[in-house]
Order: sequence, then C-alpha cells, then structure tokens
Amino acid sequence: MTTTTTLDDVSAALPSSLPSSLPRPPGELERLEKPWRRPTGWRFVTRVDNTSIGLLYIGTALLFFLLAGILGLMMRTQLAVPENTLLSASVYNQVFTMHGTVMMFLFAIPIVEAIAVFLLPNMLGARDLPFPRLSAYAYWAYAIGGLAFFCTLFFGLAPDGGWFMYPPLTSKQYSPGLNADFWLLGIGFIEISAIAGAIELIVGILFTRAPGMTLARMPVYAWAMLVVAVMIVFAFPAIIAGTTLLEMERAFDWPFFIAERGGDPILWQHLFWFFGHPEVYIIFLPAAGMVSTMIPSIAGTPLVGRKAIIVALVAVCFFSFALWAHHMFTAGLGVMTMSFVSAASMAVAVPTAIQVFGWIATLWRGKVTMNAPALFLGGFMFIFVLGGLTGVMVALLPFDWQAHDTYFIVAHLHYVLVGGMVFPVFAALYYWLPLIKGQRLSERVAKWTFWLMFGGFNIAFFPMHVTGLLGMPRRVYTYPTEMGWDWLNLVSTLGAFILAAGVLLFLIDVVRTLRRPERPVGNPWNAATLEWLPTEAYATRSIPEVKSADPLWDQPNLAEQVEAGQHYLPGTASGQRETIATSPIAGKPSYLLILPTDGWLPFVAAAGTAGFFLLLTAKMNVTAWACGIAAVVSTVAWLWGSDRKPPILEARVSDTLVLPVGARGTASHSWWGTIIMLVVDATIFASFVFAYIHISMRLEVCPPPSASLPALRWPMLSSALLVAGSGLMLWAGRSIGKRRLPWLALAATGCVAASFLVDLHGYQLAGLAPRTLAWSATIAALLSYQGLHVIILAIAGPYLAARAWSGRLGPNSRATLDNTALIWHYTTLQGIALALAVHIVPLLME
Repeated sequence: MTTTTTLDDVSAALPSSLPSSLPRPPGELERLEKPWRRPTGWRFVTRVDNTSIGLLYIGTALLFFLLAGILGLMMRTQLAVPENTLLSASVYNQVFTMHGTVMMFLFAIPIVEAIAVFLLPNMLGARDLPFPRLSAYAYWAYAIGGLAFFCTLFFGLAPDGGWFMYPPLTSKQYSPGLNADFWLLGIGFIEISAIAGAIELIVGILFTRAPGMTLARMPVYAWAMLVVAVMIVFAFPAIIAGTTLLEMERAFDWPFFIAERGGDPILWQHLFWFFGHPEVYIIFLPAAGMVSTMIPSIAGTPLVGRKAIIVALVAVCFFSFALWAHHMFTAGLGVMTMSFVSAASMAVAVPTAIQVFGWIATLWRGKVTMNAPALFLGGFMFIFVLGGLTGVMVALLPFDWQAHDTYFIVAHLHYVLVGGMVFPVFAALYYWLPLIKGQRLSERVAKWTFWLMFGGFNIAFFPMHVTGLLGMPRRVYTYPTEMGWDWLNLVSTLGAFILAAGVLLFLIDVVRTLRRPERPVGNPWNAATLEWLPTEAYATRSIPEVKSADPLWDQPNLAEQVEAGQHYLPGTASGQRETIATSPIAGKPSYLLILPTDGWLPFVAAAGTAGFFLLLTAKMNVTAWACGIAAVVSTVAWLWGSDRKPPILEARVSDTLVLPVGARGTASHSWWGTIIMLVVDATIFASFVFAYIHISMRLEVCPPPSASLPALRWPMLSSALLVAGSGLMLWAGRSIGKRRLPWLALAATGCVAASFLVDLHGYQLAGLAPRTLAWSATIAALLSYQGLHVIILAIAGPYLAARAWSGRLGPNSRATLDNTALIWHYTTLQGIALALAVHIVPLLME
C-alpha cells in the first residue's frame, strides 16, 4: 500500500517546486476528458456540471427580468396620464404584484446565485461544486415552477395582494380565490430552491478551494457569496414559515393572522421583513463582491483596503438582521424598539461606505480604462450612493412617518435595488461574457446601452421622489388630474421606456456576439483571479497551487503551468469526475472528492416538486400527488446511487502527494452540508416558536380560558421515546457490517412514530382546537412541523435498513448513516424543544 504523505511534509516541500513537475504520461488528457463529456441535444436537461447549470440559470433569470420589466412598462403606461382606463383595478393589482414578485423572487436572488454557480468553481480553482446534482435540482425547480407561476397571469389567477402579501388583505375573507395560494405555495418552494443553492455555495467555498488558497487569499467575490449564503440560511426560513402559516390559515381556517380569533396581522410583517430586509443586502452584497473583483482589473492595481472590505461585508450581514422593523415604523411598535432599529438602519451605512471608499481609492490609485464594465460600475456608484442617502432619510422616524407608503419609497427602493444590483450585474455580464465563447460585447454599442439605461433610469425614478413628497401613495392604479402629479408621472413613464430601450439594445448585442464562432478566451482584462485560466469541460487541466490573493498577477506563468498539467490532479485518479477537497481555513489538500455525473433524476425530482405544489394549489389533487410521488421516488433513487464504496482508497494527486478518496464524519463535505440544512430547519422551527410566543403575549391569560395544555406525562413520555430512538441510532452507528444494524434502524423508526402518536393523543385529551383560537393554531403548527420530520424519518429508517441488507453500508460508505443520524438527533432535540416551549411560555407569562 502506498504511504500517504502528511500535509506538513507537503507544506515544507512545495514552495520551491511545482506539485507535478514530471512529464505527464501519454493518454492522461484523454482519460480526463472522458467522464466530463456533456450530453447533447434534448438530453441537455440531464447535465449537472456548474458551467451548464450556471448558464441556464443566468439565462432564465434574465428572462424573468425581461418579463418583470414588461409588467413594469404596463404599470407606467397606466400611470402616464390621470384617470387612465388601460388597466382595470383588478388587473393592475395582479400586474403590480407580479412585477414585484418576479423581480424580487425570480430575478434578483436567482441571478446572483446563478452567476456564483457559473463563476465560483473556476474562481476557486475547483473542477465543480461539491453537490452538482443539488445545483441541477435547484435550477430546474426554480425554472419550471417560476415559469408556471408566471403563467397564472394569463388565466386571471395571478396574486393580487402585493408582493409583500399583507394579511388580512390576503386572508380567505378578502382574497377568496386561488390567487394568493399560488403566491404562497409557488414562492415557498422557490425559496427552498434558493436555500439549496446556498448550501451548495457554502460547502463549495469552504471545501473545494485550490490548494494554498487560504481564507485570507480567497477572492472578495467568494467572500461576498459566502456571507450571502449564510444570510440566506438564516433569513429565508422566516418567509417559508410565514407562507406556511398563511397557507394553513387559508386552507384549514387556522386563524394565525385573524385578530377576531386571537391572531395578529403584525406577525406576518415580522416574519416577512425578517426575510425581506436582509434580502436587500443579500441582493447587494454579491454585486459588491463583483465590483470588488472587477475594479482591480479595470484600474490595473490591487484592491485598496481588501481586509477592511471583507470585514465590511461581514458587518453588513450583522446589521441587516437588526433592522427588519425598518419597514414597520408605522405599525405601532414601541418607541424603544423603533429607536433601536432606526439606529441600526443608519449604522449599516458605515460598512457600506467603507466598501465605496475602497473602490474609489482603487480607481484613484490605478489607471482606469473607460470600457463597458467601467461605465456601468460608475453608474452603479452614482445611483447606489443616492439610494443610500435616501435610505438614511427613511431611517429617521419623523421623516419615515411622512414618506411611508408614498412614491418616495418606490424611488428609494429602485435606487437601491437597481443601482445596487442591476447595474453591477450588467457590468459583470460585459466583464465575464468572454468566458462563454471568447467574444467580447461591442464597446460602441455598450456606450449607447449604458447612457440609455443610466439616463432612462434617472428620468424614470428621480421624479418619483418629488411625486411622493407631493403625496402620491403607492399601489394606486390611477389618480385624479387635480392632484398635480400629471407631468411627473408622464416623465417617469418616458424614462421607463428609455431604460427599456437600453436593455433591448444590450440583448441584441448579446445575441449577435454569442452567434460568433468560438475562440480562445485568454485574459482580456488582465485580471488577477483564477477564472481566466484556460478551461475545458473539466475546468482546468490541473488544479493550481495558489500563493497570493492575486495569483495571475503574482504567478505570471501559472496559466502555462496549469495547462501543461504541472499542478495538482493533472488527470483522473479514479476514472470519474473529481476535484480536491481542502481544509476550510488553511486550504490544505484533504481528500479526493469524487463528483456525481449527469442524469435524469434531479430533473424529474425538480419537475415533480414543482408540479406537486402548483397542481395542488389548482385543486388537481390526483395529478399533484402523482407528481409528489414521482419527486419522492426520484429523490430516493438519486440518493440510493450515492454514497458508494469508492473505486480506490487512495489517489496520487501530484508527484509528492497521495490523498485518501472521500472522507467520513466531520471531515466530510456531505456531513457539513447536512449540518447547514439542519440550521435552516432549526430556523424555520424557531420562526414557528416566535409565532407561538408572539400570539401568547397578546393574551391576557395564557393559556386562554377556553384552551388547555396536555398533562406533563404525555410530553415526558414522548421525549423519552425520542431519546430512545436517538440512542438506537447511536448504537446503529457503531454496528456497521453487523446484522443488527437494519433492525436498530427499524426500531428507532418505531420509537419516533410512537413519540408523535403520544403527542397527538395528549393534545386530543387537552381539547386542542386550532380553528377556534390563534394560540391553539400556533401549537398545531408546531406539532405539524414535528410530524413532517416524523414522516421523513419513517422513510429514512426503512431506507437505511434496505441499504444495510443490500451491503451498501460499510466503513468506507457510511455517509448515508452518519447524515441520517444527524437528522434523527435533530428531530429528537426539536421534539423536546417543542414540549419545553409550549409548557414554559405560559409559566413565564403568569
């Protein structure tokens, strides 16, 4: 057996020599190319590699940008003149709701994740992200579900309660149709898709960086996406919990937001804006990371204040969660709460300003070439700074009370979002589009595009500040002529069409450029980051060793060395798709990660998931459940083919380094992916607990006189059964290769199922009536969430038993067992936490 070289030995030996300086054996390149060949024709839907999925993601997000833009033009046409009858009030409400929803949920978040999926592996020096099939699943769920959701507009079924969907307007009493249900279920699973992408990005950034790329050397864009992915993990569960509660209210008449039965509409605002305001920075920070990556290339000098900018990214993340009530200053919150949020709203300007000053200093120190990316970056800084100034204005309580729900807020919102995200994205498209076919967009056309977009945007949205200060409220479909808003609205409409002309010109240039023949990409901007290394379907010929934060500048021969196979993993050790997993902080080689290949299962699972939610909303129950079963079966089959015994146990990845193939436990990327998923899970549960506490605090007496809690013996027995199930799973983890393992898994399944039945029996004896009181409904929601986990474990237990009986669980293929055990122990903790929360909150309120 080959002796594995230690990492300390490698660190001492490599600085003065290349990892693989010996001549490469003949046929090595052909062997590397074989597993990375991509399906062609209609089988493209089976692709899972980051380049294919990233390009599909970007194209679909831009399609939704165009569709939302068309809806925006319809709104502006309606408001161009007073008392216009082009759109009726009901149609305008649908168009208005879909414009905001598509822009925020189907364009803004997906485009930043799409660009990250496309760019990050090459920028990090990896062959692909660690869970390619998860990326494919996330994309197809988003694309199929998003397009079906948009088509509700053509059947009069589009949501019409605003993209914020405030109850009681969206409750069953005031929105009896299916319109609101499509928003709640459609957006809910689209957000799940975004969370899946965030898990992929976190694990990819931490575990698949090139050897030598420490966190300190990692590109600022990768830092930005790491921060954003963490924000998604903690922010998006709140909107998932909120949409679940509102859909439960509509479907089962559980009155979470109905004041007459103890509910509170303000609860929705808390859950929505705990997601909604961090989302503004989730959109902005990736754009800021792109800017921090492009500006050094444009200026020809390293980024000024690089460490300060990275710290500022983290600080923005921290502040963004402290100011969700920024949007609720008129909702009747306490003075102390509003003052705290107001201070946080102003404080967030400090780390943002640090980034802006760093960019300006870099441009000042370097020699700027006024090309297309530079134009759009200049426009971004002008527009975003103006949006930030009005943001400080609305952070002041007295001003916000006057400007709230006027067109001043519409102007501020668009200056921040369009200036802070759309203009940097267009700069990024100009900057990175040569990676596709080696062709740059026209500089002459770019100047026309920029000035049409920049001029049109300011003509459209700057007058809205004045319109709002003159008293024009948001969300109105028409207005009388005597209000004096006529000419301002007409100017805004003209500006919107000028902006649209710029976008159209850009699209024409993109189509024209992509139809040109392919040519070598090279490094057209003289950039410093790794994505400009020569790449093929397998990414780089060898995985580079990184020695600085600007590798292409500080290692001028790196491209030639990588292309010659003189760095890590110049071929394929196992004959499959591979990349090197490195340590999260130091970037030291850890193990060889074998990647999954193309296949139908992610596409079928995603289509089934989208079909289940959307068809269930449309009351097509039989077809919906057929789609749901297809999704579950495809997912189980997908997982069944994973976690196989590796074809080899060790792999030589350079002349001096041998690595193990795969890892187990805390060293494994899949273990950490499961941990992150459980953090999302726990945040959703915490949102339900928050709803229970919020509703309880509105009561004069808790529990209310007409309700009661089960006797303590029932939650104690339930918790004991959960602990017993976890104990059996711990025993199973020590029983790999033994006959008792499947029986332990089945016994643990019986324990968790019995635990839930005990809970149900206890609450039935207590007379839980979720349709009567919101307080009881919140307990029922918590119990339902625990029940969902019981169903998952009821599938996981027999699944583990089947894998054990088939011989698929072994010392080198135990990730399924380890990760399932994590979910099992989390379910135990969640069940105990549920019992404690339900029983302790009333005691604290006595």
